[in-house]
Amino acid sequence: MKKYLPLLAFLSLVAMGCNESSRKVNEEDEASSAAADSTALQPALQSISAEELLAYTTTLASDEFEGRAPASPGEDSTVAFLTREFKALGLQPGNPDGSYVQKVPMFGYTPSPTATIKANGKSINLNFPEDYVALTRRYVPEVEVSNSDMVFVGYGVVAPEYGWDDYKGLDVKGKTIVMLVNDPPVADPQHPDQLDSTMFGGKAMTYYGRWTYKYEIAAEKGAAAAIIIHETGPAGYPYEVISGSHSREGFEIITPDKNMSRAKVDAWITEPKAREIFTAVGRSFDELKEAARKKDFQPVPLKASASFNIKNQLREVQSQNVVAKLEGSDEKLKDEYVIYTAHWDHLGKDTTLQGDQVYNGALDNASGTAGLLEIAKAFTKLEKKPKRSILFLAVTAEEKGLLGSKYYASRPLYPLAKTVAVVNMDVLNAYGPTEDIVVVGYGNSTLEDVLAQEAKSQGRHIVPEATPEVGSFYRSDHFEFAKQGVPALYAESGVVARNQPADYVQKWNERYTANDYHSLTDEVRDDWNLQGAIEDLQLFFRVGYRVANSTEYPEWKEGTEFKAKREASLKAASVQ
Repeated sequence: MKKYLPLLAFLSLVAMGCNESSRKVNEEDEASSAAADSTALQPALQSISAEELLAYTTTLASDEFEGRAPASPGEDSTVAFLTREFKALGLQPGNPDGSYVQKVPMFGYTPSPTATIKANGKSINLNFPEDYVALTRRYVPEVEVSNSDMVFVGYGVVAPEYGWDDYKGLDVKGKTIVMLVNDPPVADPQHPDQLDSTMFGGKAMTYYGRWTYKYEIAAEKGAAAAIIIHETGPAGYPYEVISGSHSREGFEIITPDKNMSRAKVDAWITEPKAREIFTAVGRSFDELKEAARKKDFQPVPLKASASFNIKNQLREVQSQNVVAKLEGSDEKLKDEYVIYTAHWDHLGKDTTLQGDQVYNGALDNASGTAGLLEIAKAFTKLEKKPKRSILFLAVTAEEKGLLGSKYYASRPLYPLAKTVAVVNMDVLNAYGPTEDIVVVGYGNSTLEDVLAQEAKSQGRHIVPEATPEVGSFYRSDHFEFAKQGVPALYAESGVVARNQPADYVQKWNERYTANDYHSLTDEVRDDWNLQGAIEDLQLFFRVGYRVANSTEYPEWKEGTEFKAKREASLKAASVQ
């Protein structure tokens, strides 16, 4: 006996068959398109070579370049070399004024501070730099703060998206505010021994935990001075890192108001000395720290006052970003930009040393700058240029506090609302191919989704950084763009090496960190395997190429602290 399908079921199956056929056709079209695209990209991808990457790196890391310190003969050599190479590649000047440079006015400052704290009528002795460091980013020879009332403001955070405000409307103008390091470690209501993953990234650090944010909000609130209590555990590094960095010459950008909008004093203090102050005013440091973990925390005026005097030794410094452009092929989209960044600077030379005096910075970051040149070369090999324009931006003074990228992001050569993405490179892989690639700031933007898809074409996958709590996302040049709302990608070399023991990369990185990082020994080595760097650069090229041709803008993901800034920027641009 024959069986007849009900009409709706029959039509449904027909529709399913049609949909399936359509899906197969679409998949075949996509595969065909992808294959054609891959074929078109081959000349570009194959132009990225280990031999030329090594040659560029060797030149930039040579003694002739004197460690590439800003405002030194090494900068002159570096800028001239990068300009010459960009020209040779046929790239246009990146500055609309017709040059390949963007001048970055900075100043050097060497602080000589004194500080006095009176707590409940008792003087607390402070020795510089053993107990504290203090500096001013104002471009003035001297600042003074006299008997400024001290207020403990918890973590010093104002984060509307988390419903968090440590100031609670308190007027701190003219006062000295005291803050804890990092984000508020908010406990999970259901598991008090764990962090709430919905608040401040859980284990990961947000920008609210960075010391730069804390000083910025202090200036915004009108505080005279801001003191961060240093705790080695939460910070992830000892106090000696602070005292070593900020007891010698620092650098800052000269703003039109000579940085007078900054607080007079930015300072750190050791945890033992902070405990001494809190005890003197009859407060428990541990109890106040615990209270600061909750939304209902109220700022606590301390029965104490702070006085500072800082004399500054000043010098003006003129440095330069180097920028080149590949103009897009689409008339409607060529005024939008994808930017590749790498910092060209390192630590210079120390003439007081015997023997080797040059901090060559071969991996950090001659390698990344060489990678920038390789990607730039690859884009010139395309038969058809991408729809959007590409900027290749080699920035200065990363080692001085991301100053070159900060300057560009605050005074962009092209509107940031028209900048669709930034891809940053800082220290390339010298230990060989990996099965993965590490996303610093995992979960922040849709750029990592593009990265994941393109990595798949290499038989690789993306992984999050192992220690998001140390805030590495906020320590390289892409961050200054992120802070202005521009979606930014920072990916590092993978951690699982192909055909090597499981701990191969870990041991390699540990040796580099212990022996070579920011040391005289960061030089080009015979045992480098740059094939991993080549795979990474090809991957970064593919990400930028895809974004430059996409109909959609990359976006920040929900809960990211930069999303509101980007949306406001795009909205403002749309009504102009």
